[in-house]
Amino acid sequence: MTARLEAKIVLLVSAVIAGMAAGSPAAETGGERAEGGGDERAPGKPLRIKVGVYILNMGKLDVTSGTFSADFYLSLKSEGGEIPETFEFLNGRAASIEKLLNKPNEKFYRVLANLTTPIDFQKFPFDSQKLQIAMEDKQNTAGDLVYIPDKSDSGMDAGVFFPGWKITGWTSYADRHDYPPYGETFSKYVFTVSIERIKLNSFIKTFLPVLFMMLIVASSFILNPDQSNTRLATISSSLVASAMFHISISNQIPPVAYLTFADKFMLTTYFILLSSFFLNIAIFVLQSREKKEPAARFHKLSKAIVFIGMPAAYAAMFLAG
Repeated sequence: MTARLEAKIVLLVSAVIAGMAAGSPAAETGGERAEGGGDERAPGKPLRIKVGVYILNMGKLDVTSGTFSADFYLSLKSEGGEIPETFEFLNGRAASIEKLLNKPNEKFYRVLANLTTPIDFQKFPFDSQKLQIAMEDKQNTAGDLVYIPDKSDSGMDAGVFFPGWKITGWTSYADRHDYPPYGETFSKYVFTVSIERIKLNSFIKTFLPVLFMMLIVASSFILNPDQSNTRLATISSSLVASAMFHISISNQIPPVAYLTFADKFMLTTYFILLSSFFLNIAIFVLQSREKKEPAARFHKLSKAIVFIGMPAAYAAMFLAG
């Protein structure tokens, strides 16, 4: 009986000690830590970071290399978890990064970066370009970190301007960037500023001199067929001037593997001038052989090309372009 009584006493004491441990302050403190940990991101889910870019200033765009500079604020805000400071710019390098706010879940920087962007000259000199700021994490893949555009913290300062260009707006988006050789995918954030050339200025500098020259060529066709030698001299000088002017236009941009709008305009000009030139040679030959009637027919054909075909060809180009 004594052994049984001692066993019951031991069990009772053990139960009392266990109950006291369950209600102790240490256990309560542990409960608070578990509750506080609910703010962290769920295991297995990527850290979501809101990215905002506010442009303060942009440097001149070098169209030959596609380089430009950008001075901007960069804000990073996480939706649970500490923000890693391992971002980089895919299309350039930061010349300087000044940290203005440093919290575990919020960072704020002022960045001066030298960047590059793809250039498209197909509609030159009426081309529009997109200047990009592309950012990506150097270490964390898309399974660990995802960028989200923060429209509320993004924009452009009212004083931002681009010499020779018109700023038409901005946009931002997030995308996935795959690296097939390494079998990895990273989250990419892109802020884009859209610009276009000033159309009136481009027209006056590029096309107006050629159109005035073609007007002089057209005026020479008022002359009689027996004065075809005068027209030949006018067309020949205009053809040489057009070629030289085309070279000066082409020197404004780097060599490209396609025809720009300016190239198509000049090719149309060459076609009109060459057609008129060969028709006037035929008129000149017929006049020298005293074949008046065929010469008159060629003269009417050349006038139709200049007074009808030339305006129609240029109008169709500008409407389609």
